[in-house]
Amino acid sequence: MRKIYVTAILAAGLAGVSACGSQGAPEPAPAAATQAIQDNGQDAQNGQGTQPPPNPQGPGELPDLAGIEANPPVDEQPVANEAEAANQAETANQAQKKAPTVAKTQRWVKIFSGPSDKDITPPRSRTKGSKTVELNATENEQIGTYVTDGAGRTLYRFDNDSNKPPKSNCNGDCATAWPPLLIKSPGKIFPDGIDPKIVGYVERADGTCQVTINGWPVYFFVDDAKAGDINGQGLNGKWFAIRPDGGKTAAAPGPLSSSGTK
Repeated sequence: MRKIYVTAILAAGLAGVSACGSQGAPEPAPAAATQAIQDNGQDAQNGQGTQPPPNPQGPGELPDLAGIEANPPVDEQPVANEAEAANQAETANQAQKKAPTVAKTQRWVKIFSGPSDKDITPPRSRTKGSKTVELNATENEQIGTYVTDGAGRTLYRFDNDSNKPPKSNCNGDCATAWPPLLIKSPGKIFPDGIDPKIVGYVERADGTCQVTINGWPVYFFVDDAKAGDINGQGLNGKWFAIRPDGGKTAAAPGPLSSSGTK
């Protein structure tokens, strides 16, 4: 029975070869492939088939593709919010801000090369003086560039004073209306837009020390209520907002009354 079954299979195989002859005989399989087929046949007889290599990542996982990252790293993370971005910008600005150096020393007062690298709270009082004074060059369309203190209050010079040598002639009631800008010991002056070499102080008749610009003592005006007021400009033809070089600013258009108002 087994011989008849084998004979039938051989006959069917020959018939299959004859039917494909018109399309050309198939190329003989390479020796390696033939050996693999034989090995597989032997394994099949032993109950073993060709098994794929084990997946090192475990069952159900796809192996990594060569040269491709599943989750490429992100170079930069977006800033969380605008407030954080503003803080970062402010920190960078503070880092770039350089501390001024001492450009001049007059006894116990140090005059620096520029504005302070730290925030300074200006004194509220115009009569008590301070150990730290800021001088800022400020623009005004009417009178040009003039000098203010750290709070933006206008500083004036008096024609009855002298700058060579520096001397104040405004005392008593005059000093009540025109409080001098005083510096206390040990003092620091930070000019911004003013040459530090022409900044100093002069001792007044009462023993206090008054800030000077190019030798001219400088004053506030009692009727200047807020930053930017120039109500004392040209008053009595003797009081003028002081320029960064110590000169007089241009007269304001229109006359001023004795109170300093137009």
